[in-house]
Amino acid sequence: MSKYDLDRADVLINLKDQTLSLPKHNKFYVISSGKNGIGEQENSGKTPRGWHKVAEKFGADQPQNAVFKARQWTGEVYDQQLADTNPERDWILSRILWLSGLEYGFNAGEGCDTYKRYIYIHGTPDSEPMGIPMSHGCIRMRNVDVVELFQLIPINALVHIAE
Repeated sequence: MSKYDLDRADVLINLKDQTLSLPKHNKFYVISSGKNGIGEQENSGKTPRGWHKVAEKFGADQPQNAVFKARQWTGEVYDQQLADTNPERDWILSRILWLSGLEYGFNAGEGCDTYKRYIYIHGTPDSEPMGIPMSHGCIRMRNVDVVELFQLIPINALVHIAE
């Protein structure tokens, strides 16, 4: 059993339904999670479950559709021309909320650490489908949605990811 109560969660992510909700703000979003499914093992490309916190946030002063690499703004703003010239890139856009697991041995610690796996909530091109798993383990959102989420959710906000 977890030491956290779902009533304390700032962010609830339902992987089965591919949704993210903010109960305290009465907000609801469609997301896209890991194409490889659900799981905590490093290098799996799967989305981890359980209790997390927002450890760090990036992009507060950047434009919507700002392109990030290694959590740094590249100076680029995503558009179709940029996409056409870089078809292989895995786009991380607009904002990043970097998650850290809170359950040692499950989503924190050796071999399963959400933070060390670089699992984010982030924006993705608006041409990408939502509601179906398509990411490399992260939680992808529409850019307008992740910008709103970023403004509403502070560092250390509690996030629960469930099947």
